[in-house]
Amino acid sequence: MNEIKKRVEELTKILNDANYNYYVLDNPTITDQEYDKYLRELMNIEKMYPQYAQTNSPTNRVGGEVIDKFKKVVHEKPMLSLSNVFSEEEIKEFDVKIKSDGYNPSYVCEYKIDGLSVALIYEKGKLIKGVTRGDGVTGEDITHNVKTIKSIPLILNKPIDIEVRGEIFMNKKTLYKLNEKRKQLGLPLLQNVRNAAAGSVRQLDSKETAKRELDNFIYNLPEADKFNIKTHLEALQFMKDLGFKVNSESKLAKNIDEVIEYVRKTTIKREKLAYEIDGIVIKVNDLNLQEKLGYTAKYPKWATAYKFPAQEVLTKLKDIIFTVGRTGRITPNAVLEPVIVMGSTISRATLHNEEYVKSKGLMIGDIVSIRKAGDVIPEVVEAKTSRRTGQEIPFKMIEKCPMCHEKIIKISGQADYYCINPSCPKRNIESIIHFVSRDAMNIEGMGDEIVEELYNLGFVKNIIDIYALKNKKEQIMEFDGYGEKSLNKIIDNIEKSKENSLERLLFGLGIKEIGTKTAKLLASYFKNIDNLMQANIDDLKDIKDVGQVTAGSVVSYFKDNISLINELKNIGINMDYKGKNAGSNDLVTGKKFVITGTISGIGRKEIKEKLESYNAKFSESVSKNTDIVIVGENPGSKYQEAQRLNIPIWNEEKLKEVLNNLQ
Repeated sequence: MNEIKKRVEELTKILNDANYNYYVLDNPTITDQEYDKYLRELMNIEKMYPQYAQTNSPTNRVGGEVIDKFKKVVHEKPMLSLSNVFSEEEIKEFDVKIKSDGYNPSYVCEYKIDGLSVALIYEKGKLIKGVTRGDGVTGEDITHNVKTIKSIPLILNKPIDIEVRGEIFMNKKTLYKLNEKRKQLGLPLLQNVRNAAAGSVRQLDSKETAKRELDNFIYNLPEADKFNIKTHLEALQFMKDLGFKVNSESKLAKNIDEVIEYVRKTTIKREKLAYEIDGIVIKVNDLNLQEKLGYTAKYPKWATAYKFPAQEVLTKLKDIIFTVGRTGRITPNAVLEPVIVMGSTISRATLHNEEYVKSKGLMIGDIVSIRKAGDVIPEVVEAKTSRRTGQEIPFKMIEKCPMCHEKIIKISGQADYYCINPSCPKRNIESIIHFVSRDAMNIEGMGDEIVEELYNLGFVKNIIDIYALKNKKEQIMEFDGYGEKSLNKIIDNIEKSKENSLERLLFGLGIKEIGTKTAKLLASYFKNIDNLMQANIDDLKDIKDVGQVTAGSVVSYFKDNISLINELKNIGINMDYKGKNAGSNDLVTGKKFVITGTISGIGRKEIKEKLESYNAKFSESVSKNTDIVIVGENPGSKYQEAQRLNIPIWNEEKLKEVLNNLQ
């Protein structure tokens, strides 16, 4: 038996070393034939003697684990996205902004890999979890699929607890090979490497993921200070030494001129790379300086992503059609001969409004150039007038709604036309879709297609009908695709939505000029819908950030929709604000706080919630704009920075005294 165990250990080492040399170092040490032979031998032994299989066995890469669904995982530290810059001038502005605070940084330049962000968590050197970025706060557990990626180590070179972050991607050749197979099988082709990678890691069966031959690069160590690491470049080397695959093209730039030189060189060699990149990530190298610079609500201030100029391709503008939005806005849209732009097939693009089309001089039948704005949204750049044949048809704005055929109007001072028919089917469908959406009433299960189908079947003609679906369950189940289990879930979610706080309802009603932020502002200010409905334009204008147009829109809406609000009340929809109402305190209200160190007996979340209920604001870094720094035990460099800038400091005693006095 000892001989068997010894052979398992020997084969495991041979195969893991081969994987590391091939997938991480790009330096194969054995042939594919030898690898397959050793792997088959190991699989056979493990099948007969499973007790000898090791945690880091390369047979884990083959896949085989099947899950029912993806579990949600909250990131310990949010996985923030990066701000974008699109020109050399904007790169220089990024540098100037940092230098304006008195700093003179060096930068690390890295390829922005076109794939899927992932967080990898290890305990005592063993991989225990792989999580997608998700919305930055909550991701999905994809551990079963991460294990199939041969460039991701199952066991590190040191038995440490660590989280690293990186990008899972698919090489260009891999995509080509997969599409050749799919073509032979009559399956739809994978459009681009980004979508292919994202779809691959979301397979419930890890065997399917294993077939996709995914790769990865690791580029971020969220808690570098735990390992006494001072710079981002040191962090990259540290992760490489642990066994992670780190992109060798990452370079240190001593100043912004070297950053721009790196960008220019990469732009030239981009097409020759084995994988897709859509830009260059520029990071401040000094980790202490990163902490000082801090974050905005969405992005780190110490990093940005330069996006390559959008790739433009030519195609034919076959037609211009018109769509109707939830507010009745009429939008012209380009119908294009399908064309691939940056890996995606594009056949439609918005043309925004009549003035936009005329400013571009577009005619139906034109050869036009198309690009993806910000590498995401299809955009018509211009008409190639030199290619015209005389057969092109001039653009003409429609006069009637394409859905209900009622006359459309142009609102004074605006570029858009609107259908004002309250019974227009398309307006109604879009308004229902908006009402049930995530930021509004958040009724899960009622996606766009379900809403449109229920509308066309006659079950949901307006938002009131949504709450009557529970009485029509038997009729709905007569139609294909509506099982009792899924329908019950939708109905449960509809009932649950009745308890939402007022701001969700206000946003869901689709009042012009009212986004999520303004909806919450109005809800917290007026407390309930009756108070809001009684407000006049002057009352509304007294609120900070509410202007004349918004105030007029709110007053007009409630004047025309009293009966709708009463119906919603009768259904049992909550009409009160359930959030925390801001109090006022001279020591707290409007002040900007930073917390450093551990406060005994009270968590940071509790401190923030209490102070934020008095309109306090929080930041992750100390700057000249900080009003107060709260200091607990074992404070970090933020404490020294506060002293340097002469910013008032609250110790635990002062903090608890203030908290106790807040009502």
